[in-house]
This record gives sequence, structure tokens and C-alpha cells, in this order.
Amino acid sequence: MSTRKTLNEQIETVREELRQKENRLKELEQKHKAQERKARTHRLCERGGYLESIMPETITLTKEQFQSFLDKTLLTDFARKALSGLAVQGSGTETTAKDGTAADVDSGAPTLKSAAPPLKPGAAQTVETERQAG
Repeated sequence: MSTRKTLNEQIETVREELRQKENRLKELEQKHKAQERKARTHRLCERGGYLESIMPETITLTKEQFQSFLDKTLLTDFARKALSGLAVQGSGTETTAKDGTAADVDSGAPTLKSAAPPLKPGAAQTVETERQAG
């Protein structure tokens, strides 16, 4: 008998190697997805924790109140301009909103120049009531 594999045996060997490579690819893709999920979860927790640390009043808000607060504060022209200003690379970049407040970027750390005091519990509701009355 010949020590050489027949053509059919070679085909089967290559097919088995292909199956192994496909399984390895699936494993690596699953590992990559798991790493992405872990990084996203970490980022969300880190950012949410920072928000709670600078605005502890948000801790007591319900989910709906918190979403309303974010909608009313972050979906403004000022917030959009401040965010686009942060996206610009380099220090000393400044964007100015219609109300005259500005957002500075110094060494990648944002500093919003605004005289707005921190909110107290229920302040978001008070602001909305004032808007409706005015």
C-alpha cells in the first residue's frame, strides 16, 4: 500500500481543518463581542456614576424623571454646541451658545462656563412648571 493519501482522503482532511478553523473563528467572534459588551457596560457605569457624583439629586429620580431631565438638558442647542466643541481637537477651542455661555476645552477636560447652580431635588419639575406658566 502506498503511504500517500488518496484524493478523497485529502479532501476529507481539508474539510476537517476547515471545520476546525470555522469553529475557531466563531469562538474568537464570541470573545470579541463579549469584550465589546464588557467595555460598553464599564463605560456606561463609569459615566452614570460620574453624573450621580456631580449631581446626587438625580439618584432619587424615577426612570421617567431622569429621562425627562436628560431630554430637557442635553437636547438643547447649548448642549449640542458644547458637545461638538469637545469633539474638536486641540486646547483653547471655545464654542459660544446663544445665551452667551461658553464651553472651553483645555487639555481634553471640558469646562463649562455657566452661572447655573446645581439642581436641587424637584428643581427639574420647578423649571418645567415655570416654563409652562411663562
